Amino acid sequence: MIVIKNRTLRKILKIAVPFVLVPGCIVLGSFVFDEKRYAFVTAAVTALALLLFVAGFEKKKTGTRRLVLCAVMTALSVVGRFIPYFKPVTALTVITAAYIGDEAGFFVGALSAVISNFFFGQGPWTPFQMFAWGMIGLAAGALGKYLRGNKLLLVLYGVGAGIAYSMVMDVWTVLWYGEGLGMDMYLSAIATALPYTALYAVSNAVFLWLIAKPFGDKLARVKLKYGV
Repeated sequence: MIVIKNRTLRKILKIAVPFVLVPGCIVLGSFVFDEKRYAFVTAAVTALALLLFVAGFEKKKTGTRRLVLCAVMTALSVVGRFIPYFKPVTALTVITAAYIGDEAGFFVGALSAVISNFFFGQGPWTPFQMFAWGMIGLAAGALGKYLRGNKLLLVLYGVGAGIAYSMVMDVWTVLWYGEGLGMDMYLSAIATALPYTALYAVSNAVFLWLIAKPFGDKLARVKLKYGV
C-alpha cells in the first residue's frame, strides 16, 4: 500500500484531482479523442480516483483498513445496480463518504461506475458516470458531520444528488447526439430525462431513509474498533 508522506502534496492532490485532472480527462475524451478510445479516458479517471484515495492515507496500516471498507462498499454498490429501476449506488456512496471521508466517497462512486459497467456495458459515458458519482461522494464527505446527524438533510441531499447526477449525464447525452454543447439541446435533454431523474431522486431518498442508520452504525463501529 502506497502512502504519500508529504502533506502539502496530499493537499494539492485532493484539490487538483477532482476539480482539475478528472474534468480535464473527460473534456479531452469528449472533444479531442475519438469516442472509440474511451477506454483510455476511463483508465485515466480510474487511476486518478485511486490517487485521490491514496492522498487521504496518513499511515499504511490505517490506509489498508480503509481500503478494505471501501472495497466492501464498492462491491455492494456494484451488486445494487442489478436492482431494477431503484439503484442504491448513490446512497451507498453518500453513506461511505459521510462516515469514512470525502476521498473514500469519490473512490466508491467512481469505482462503482467503472466496475459495474463491465456487466452493464462500458462506453464513452463511463467517465461521466465516474465523475458524477465521485463528486456526489466528495461533496457528501465534506458535509459529513451535518449529514450524519440529520436524517432529513441526508434524504434531501440524496434527492439533490439524483438531480445533479442526471444533469451531468445530460451533458454526455448532448455531446453524443449533438455537435458541441448547445444550451437549447441541453435543456431539451433535461426535460426529456425528467421522469428518470425524478425516479432516481426518489430512489436515493428511499434508500438513504432505510439504510443510512444501519450501515452508518456499522461503519462507525468498524472505524472505532480498527482505528480507521
